[in-house]
Amino acid sequence: MKGLLTKWLHHKNTSERLLDEEQWRLDVDSLYTLLANFFGTDKLVLKASKLNALSLMRSENLAERVLGLKKIINEDPIEYKIPSLEEIPGLLNEIEERTAEIIARRSVEERLGKVVAEKMQERHEDYLKEIKLQVLKESAGPENAHTLKKLAQLEIMNQNKLAGSAREILHPKSIDEIIGQEGALQTLLSKLATPYPQHIIMFGPPGVGKTSAARVALETVKGHPNSLFSAKAPFIEVDGTTLRWDPRDVTNPLLGSVHDPIYQGAKRDLADTGVPEPKLGLVSEANGGILFIDEIGEMDSLLLNKLLKVLEDRKVFFDSSYYDPGDKHVPEYIKKLFEEGAPADFVLIGATTRDPAELNPALRSRCTEVYFVPLEPEDVQKIIIQTAQKLGVQIDDQVPEIISEYVIEGRKANNILTDAFGLVKYRKPDLKEVRITAVDVYEVLCSSRLAPYFSHKVQSGLETGRILGIGVTGFLGSVLEIEAITFPGMNGKGIVRFNETAGSMARDSVFNAAAMIRVLTGEDLRNYDVHVNVIGGGKIDGPSAGLAVTLAIYSSLKKRPIQQDVAVTGEISIQGKVKPVGGIYEKIFGAKQAGAVRVLIPYDNARDVPKSLKGIEVIPIKNIEEALKFVFGE
Repeated sequence: MKGLLTKWLHHKNTSERLLDEEQWRLDVDSLYTLLANFFGTDKLVLKASKLNALSLMRSENLAERVLGLKKIINEDPIEYKIPSLEEIPGLLNEIEERTAEIIARRSVEERLGKVVAEKMQERHEDYLKEIKLQVLKESAGPENAHTLKKLAQLEIMNQNKLAGSAREILHPKSIDEIIGQEGALQTLLSKLATPYPQHIIMFGPPGVGKTSAARVALETVKGHPNSLFSAKAPFIEVDGTTLRWDPRDVTNPLLGSVHDPIYQGAKRDLADTGVPEPKLGLVSEANGGILFIDEIGEMDSLLLNKLLKVLEDRKVFFDSSYYDPGDKHVPEYIKKLFEEGAPADFVLIGATTRDPAELNPALRSRCTEVYFVPLEPEDVQKIIIQTAQKLGVQIDDQVPEIISEYVIEGRKANNILTDAFGLVKYRKPDLKEVRITAVDVYEVLCSSRLAPYFSHKVQSGLETGRILGIGVTGFLGSVLEIEAITFPGMNGKGIVRFNETAGSMARDSVFNAAAMIRVLTGEDLRNYDVHVNVIGGGKIDGPSAGLAVTLAIYSSLKKRPIQQDVAVTGEISIQGKVKPVGGIYEKIFGAKQAGAVRVLIPYDNARDVPKSLKGIEVIPIKNIEEALKFVFGE
């Protein structure tokens, strides 16, 4: 019985083992089939051959085939011993897990590879498009039909010129062509032709040659042995009335500004790397030369203060929150501008028609001052003759004198002559030799609604109660006709009348005159009705009419006639002293233009009389008694 049981158990174990081997064979076959599908039959055979597993893969022995699977999956050519039947289940589990891992990784790699290939294809296509566009740009250039049309229109516009050529012809090219400003020119040249050139402010009326003088002065001093200006020294010209800037320094054409990479349009290569770029202004363009600012008195006060700082430093410094000195992408020239500033070593020449007192005191303290004078009729006549020569026209002998009666500016004189030239050419377009007559000039003057600039208020002979005073407006002097009349009135109840429009200081001059009349004559003007009148009206700014008012009242009260070719100016004090006043040169000039032959001025103003003055006698006086001697011969 025991023997039968043992035999039965052995048979059962043998049957189970045979069933397991059969299942293992099926598993091994399935794995080989899976690998053949995964790698491909040819690649699987080639792989088995390289790993010395081809014979094991083709073997009928289950254990050898399992070993072949192990070699292929692990890609290990090392010779291993044939596994026993007990080891086969563990190896099959290991092989199945490794196979699943390889297939999963290969699936992920294929999926990623597909995505990468797609991305590479997109990048490749974008790159090809960029290359094509670059090739098109390089081959075709920046132009297209629209831009070429605009360029053609611009070329046509450049060919159409009107007054530009005439201005170029009439502009002075040398010092000799600037007429009537000999003193100012000598001063200007002396300030520039020196090892220590100074900043300059030029004062004077418009149209007398300030801008032209500055331009030709630079060209003149370039050849002077003491001059620091090189042959290439620039002359940068700008108008103070048109200078515009942003207080945030976003833009500043005068001093320069920083263009940040985001908002202000730095270069493309700098914008891409986030580097700010300083843009140099006119002060840097003028480095080594002259910066000329016309109408400097009209400049924005804050901008002017910034300019004064540049005059002190001789450099312009820039600042930007975008600037990083440690950034390797910052070009060296930008680092230099931020760290050392831009050079701005120049001579400033400013021109203005304003009164000196109206200018910024800080500006005046940094500059020497040059005064240009109004043109006299003789100067205007010389300019007209010079202009006629430049235009190549003939003029009648009366033409210069006629024009000089209507203008005191060289620019306006040239405009009148040029208009007359155009009038003649319009009427006779085929005329080769143009001759401008007095009739042509008068027609231009009439159409321009111009009147004689100076009215000759000087009369011949003597007149009681009338005298010529002198006023000044800006840089021009003018003669004031002051007349006075006195009537006996009720004792102590007399009335003094004066122009209401003359101003409070002028009325005070009348009261000072009343005190002086009482001192001189013993007469109390309260016993008279006194009327003082400024013919033509107008505001008298300041006390300078005091002497004239006193003499007019004295003449009327004492019935003493006054010589009518004499003009007077000066403040009268209640002690009888003639006090100094301003604008002496302009007042003398105005008196001369009005036809006066003598002018009385305060003694303290004698130093203000130009040495080159001709055609009028200037008499300095200290007090009212000296004035009476000259006016009445007392």
